[in-house]
Amino acid sequence: MRPTAASSVPPHPQAVAELHDLVIDWFDDNARDLPWRRPDAGAWSVMVSEFMLQQTPVSRVLPVHQEWLARWPRPADLAEEPPGEAVRAWGRLGYPRRALRLHAAATAIAQRHGGEVPHEHDALLALPGVGEYTAAAVASFAYGRRHVVLDTNVRRVFARLVSGTAYPPNATTAAERRTAGGLLPADEATAARWAAATMELGALVCSARSPECGRCPVASRCAWRLAGSPAHDGPPRKGQSYAGTDRQVRGRLLAVLRASREPVAQSALDAVWHEPVQRARALDGLVEDGLVEPLAGGTYRLPL
Repeated sequence: MRPTAASSVPPHPQAVAELHDLVIDWFDDNARDLPWRRPDAGAWSVMVSEFMLQQTPVSRVLPVHQEWLARWPRPADLAEEPPGEAVRAWGRLGYPRRALRLHAAATAIAQRHGGEVPHEHDALLALPGVGEYTAAAVASFAYGRRHVVLDTNVRRVFARLVSGTAYPPNATTAAERRTAGGLLPADEATAARWAAATMELGALVCSARSPECGRCPVASRCAWRLAGSPAHDGPPRKGQSYAGTDRQVRGRLLAVLRASREPVAQSALDAVWHEPVQRARALDGLVEDGLVEPLAGGTYRLPL
């Protein structure tokens, strides 16, 4: 679908409705069987998945999500545990502050909402650690509400399909929100299905590095493909290195702390990384972020 100079939103309602049908029909035939999508999953399963899936692939999330829900099937179950147990159970998913935020959200749900994940977007947005994307995603995927749900996959699909560019901007723009709003079905149930379908299309077909246009249900309408799939000419896309970074050091320090039920001596932490200045900086960062508690005698533990 070719973009116009005045707007990146397709101008014809019939064309938009056809997009809905094509993408949702594709989703019905090709969607992965993921536990948080099943009819009996519940809103808490959806919320846990949304926290875990931020910057982490599905394949790594699946086993941790299963273990998490088996141990804490309700928000109140998690809220009864110290936050350090959430960090311990987070394992190697990365970005462990998400575990603290999810614990804080569970505590707020238990205290303010009778242990039930709230239905309304504003109530979700008021929870600790829940931003615009997560609130919209939980309201849409758990409760079938009509919201614009813009993750990286959806933004890439819309950039190619509507705007004719290989990749979206590095940060979400007002123009992207207008485009997404213009494409959002009016019916709540269809809007929720569209949100899940476009996300899956971006994950499985319209991928960042190797888009499979031959499998795409809307390839014949894609502005980027119709323009000859031009190369990205915007700001450089930022890659995320890991080896040798403070993130890697933090991960190794946390692995030692997660493995121990007792306070860990400084010497045990010193053994995981050879460079003392970087190691100390990483440990200080973990303490500042509330992921590690220093104790008397030079020992450390996960937070209680």
